[in-house]
Amino acid sequence: MSESKKRSPLVDYLVYLAVRLVVLILQMLSISASLRLANALAWLAYRFNRRHRLVAMENLAQAFPELDEAQRDELVRDVYRHFLTVMVTMVHLPRCYHIRSWRRYFDMGNGAPLVAALLSGRPVLLVTGHFGNWEMGGYTLGTFGFSTWAIARPLDNPYLDRFLGQFRQRTGQSLLAKHGDFEKMQGILEQGGVIATLGDQDAGQRGLFVDFFGRPASTHKAIALMALEYNVLMVVLGIPRVAPPLKHQLVVTDVIDPAEYAGRPDAVRAITVRFTQALEALIRQYPEQYFWLHRRWKHQPKVREKKKAA
Repeated sequence: MSESKKRSPLVDYLVYLAVRLVVLILQMLSISASLRLANALAWLAYRFNRRHRLVAMENLAQAFPELDEAQRDELVRDVYRHFLTVMVTMVHLPRCYHIRSWRRYFDMGNGAPLVAALLSGRPVLLVTGHFGNWEMGGYTLGTFGFSTWAIARPLDNPYLDRFLGQFRQRTGQSLLAKHGDFEKMQGILEQGGVIATLGDQDAGQRGLFVDFFGRPASTHKAIALMALEYNVLMVVLGIPRVAPPLKHQLVVTDVIDPAEYAGRPDAVRAITVRFTQALEALIRQYPEQYFWLHRRWKHQPKVREKKKAA
């Protein structure tokens, strides 16, 4: 029996109602009160979410071997605080973020290359990671009148998936299923559209292994393949929180033109290595804003057995 058949619609709906209740409570509170609540929830998550806490500690030990255990532990606490703050930000955005107020919450930073890419008439791939507040990117572009598409895996809970989708689509951002919408992605790029994707997702044993913080990380080849096939400008960026309460800044770390790799037999690997290095450079600036709790290095290259001599 598949996982989808094992799910209980009643349980899914109750979870959805619980989430809606939390969102309602947060919306009733001021931003400062919501952030205090987020800090309390972060402490609870750190205290009781032992499995992911240990994953984060292991990841940080590999990525930052110079840190001692106490420093890594404090960084993990910061990670929980950051992502609970992201949740609060998402809840308050629809009420406080609009064309007249966006400067209070968003700084364009070094965003000129992004603007140039969006106005170039060419299709654009926005490549980011589980970093900063990636949801604010689509929201901001929608506020400025740019229609974008975001590649995401649908949530297992259909009620929550619909709820999150409605939030994202309020300002013109539409969703593409990670699996099943490939033809639709091709059509968007052929028409010069803008697609946002996460470039730090584990691609399984059949992915392309490139170094990420000094360890081989399975990475999807489709990002580089689409860029090459449709001559797509790739903008590697992130949106870290830079000041309290909710001030964020756009940071562009690289712009990749696939025309530079035309004719190279290693073009897919070279582009994948380049955007992965750009993401790593971004994360090193704000390590507390990366989602170290996910198993980025879940799969590793298989060690080929040496053939025994006759």
